Amino acid sequence: MAQQDSGQGHSTKNPERVVQIRRCACVVKGGRRFSFAALVVVGDESSRVGYGYGKGTEVPIAVEKATKQANRRLQDVALDGTTIPHQVEGRFGASRVVLVPAAPGTGIIAGETVRAVVELAGVTDILTKSRGSSNPVNLVKATFDALSKLRTREHVARLRGVEV
Repeated sequence: MAQQDSGQGHSTKNPERVVQIRRCACVVKGGRRFSFAALVVVGDESSRVGYGYGKGTEVPIAVEKATKQANRRLQDVALDGTTIPHQVEGRFGASRVVLVPAAPGTGIIAGETVRAVVELAGVTDILTKSRGSSNPVNLVKATFDALSKLRTREHVARLRGVEV
């Protein structure tokens, strides 16, 4: 009977990608004590994506905490088919990310960090450029800033009260 609800919560399991794992050392009397931090991006590959940052004494604990936080932070992304509706720039700290729509068949032209976010958001054709700091945490946050600024034609027309 107790086995029945063990699968609960896994029916809506989103793909996740570990972007970075950091190891931190604390020097104590007996030597060094290590702790780990994980940056994870989660998405359903069809316009919903989120990120999380978790810390723990072991890598799996940190990844689990980050995944849990990422699932709570899922946000919708405005897509135009396989690409984004318009060019946009996202900023966070010293990191800048420029996202440019691309023709079908182009693929994802992006660095490892930005690629993880846009792939899990469901974008398959995009051109990107990152400027400034290449810190993965800041790049992920800058990419989310850019994705949150995206608007579809229908959304803008609705805001203005105009017919498309």
